[in-house]
Amino acid sequence: MTPFEVGLLMTGVLLVLVVIGVRVAFAAAFVGVVGLIAVFSMRMGFERGFITALKMAGTIPHSKSVTYSLSVLPTFILIGFLAFYAGLTRQLFEASKRWLGWLPGGMAVGTIFATAGFAAVSGASVATAAVFARVAIPEMLAVGYSKRLSAAVVAAGGTLASLIPPSAILVIYAILVEQSVGKLLIAGFVPGIYSALVYVAIIVGMAAWRGDAPAIKGFTWGERFASIPGTLPIFAVVAIIFISLFGIEIGGYSFAATPTEAGSLGAFVVLVTAFVKGMRLKQLGQALHETAKLAVMIFTLIWGVLCYVRFLGFAGLPDAFRDFVVSLPHSPMLTLVLILCAYAVLGMFIDAIGMLILTLPVVYPAVIALNGGEFVSAADSAFGMSGEACSIWFGILVVKMAELCLITPPIGLNCFVVAGVRPDIPVQEVFRGCIPFFIADILTIAGLLAFPGIVTWLPSMM
Repeated sequence: MTPFEVGLLMTGVLLVLVVIGVRVAFAAAFVGVVGLIAVFSMRMGFERGFITALKMAGTIPHSKSVTYSLSVLPTFILIGFLAFYAGLTRQLFEASKRWLGWLPGGMAVGTIFATAGFAAVSGASVATAAVFARVAIPEMLAVGYSKRLSAAVVAAGGTLASLIPPSAILVIYAILVEQSVGKLLIAGFVPGIYSALVYVAIIVGMAAWRGDAPAIKGFTWGERFASIPGTLPIFAVVAIIFISLFGIEIGGYSFAATPTEAGSLGAFVVLVTAFVKGMRLKQLGQALHETAKLAVMIFTLIWGVLCYVRFLGFAGLPDAFRDFVVSLPHSPMLTLVLILCAYAVLGMFIDAIGMLILTLPVVYPAVIALNGGEFVSAADSAFGMSGEACSIWFGILVVKMAELCLITPPIGLNCFVVAGVRPDIPVQEVFRGCIPFFIADILTIAGLLAFPGIVTWLPSMM
């Protein structure tokens, strides 16, 4: 048996383990270590191969955990938990309701923009869906919205946190493909807003056609402006991230920061806001505890999968898959669309982060090769962009596909979260309500494919 055949066999074992319910981190680590032992044993005998494989696997957790890029994750996660304890979710929803309630389906439209705003301090789709299931659904039901629409709006709105910075999943993508974390975060902003606007268009169209989502009127201009101060910490965090990553010059001095420093500044702003609004030390402890749990989970996932990635490299699977994809008798764009369709199917069985971590080591080099290589110029490329721009564009596309999988059965994590928070709404109703938003996501992805500048314009200015 050749190393390549071992790679195929162990990848099949990994898929079986994941399907039967083994955690991705542990399944990937097990397959990676066993695969490394098998590959090295073929080359240098079992005893030496066994020792070499274990030494290599043992260095991965330390060598990767000390990477500076990973330090941004805990700061972004902390911002989201502190924002929850600061009560910013309800204030965002109230402001959106007062300013946008007059539209057809105005309460739902307000929920979409409120979730987009919370996404700017959260970065976690599931957390966003859980929070707004408590805040927004009761108010939508109170004014006559159906349970199906109310739950679907929250589930779909929660997915925006995957794109709008600070996005944890974009950070993970940047680390895996060794691209700029700052540029990936900035690149998600315009597509995130574009995705929200497509959702809004779908909601307004459905409300105007079916008449089952009444507009909310009666708010005075004074009441609208009175709702703004409570949302200012959100705008402050967004401004900090943008100014830090882009840089600013004042009085001849330039000020810029790394993503980690920007996240730390944002966490400080939200921390001060939370204390001003009455957060207790016990709640701060809970926020820190939840942040640590989620950060450790993500770090463990990365460590386990990197063992598998190291094994794939020695087995030669990424190179073989790249050569296979490039040799296909189709246009590069059609091949890319087929890859994205494969992600849609895979996302029905694996959670978003696990799906990206497992597939990117093989798929990413193939996509870059389709474009012409890592160092190709825009003029000589297949997609009309440089290698760096292609990596950013593909990152946003694949993260948007991960968003899509959050509202599609049978996994559809956001739908299960909403149904869990609201036991009176069956998960089947949530999935049915998400069908229009599934169509909206397909339209959004089509727009990002047709007009890559939506993704690449903002990071090109950095």
